Amino acid sequence: MLWLLMLGIVVFLVIVVRRLLQRQNPLMDELFSRRIAIELVHDGVAWITLEGKLDYANPALARMLDATAEELMGRNWVEMLAEKDRARAENAYRQMLLSGTASFDASVGNSRSGAARRNVLLVSVHDHKTRLRGHHFIVSDRVLEAEPEARLSLAV
Repeated sequence: MLWLLMLGIVVFLVIVVRRLLQRQNPLMDELFSRRIAIELVHDGVAWITLEGKLDYANPALARMLDATAEELMGRNWVEMLAEKDRARAENAYRQMLLSGTASFDASVGNSRSGAARRNVLLVSVHDHKTRLRGHHFIVSDRVLEAEPEARLSLAV
């Protein structure tokens, strides 16, 4: 009789595990498709941990910084900005913690390739218990938008 009870428990656990795995597959597919989408974005995108270190960077950001994605891992995200913009970045980070997003213009680059003026967007990410898990660091190239604006201001 005991073996019948044990068999029932094992069958029950197998069914539960199979259902959990079936529910997890769509989530894994969604995460994979998001990662592929981020890889193909023309803007620079990075995932920043709670400690302020880069955990992931897409190829576009690596090209902006004239480095490989592997070389960027573990660096502090503020180090990618020019010295004069780091205080502004810290203020934007505090604003992001309060409102969820923050945007600012900064010089992004390195000493070899030179820093270019770009728009930086910080987006906080929270888990289901609203605990901060890190943030996204998104760098947009505003050079193409700035040229016509500069021509307009010169013409006026």
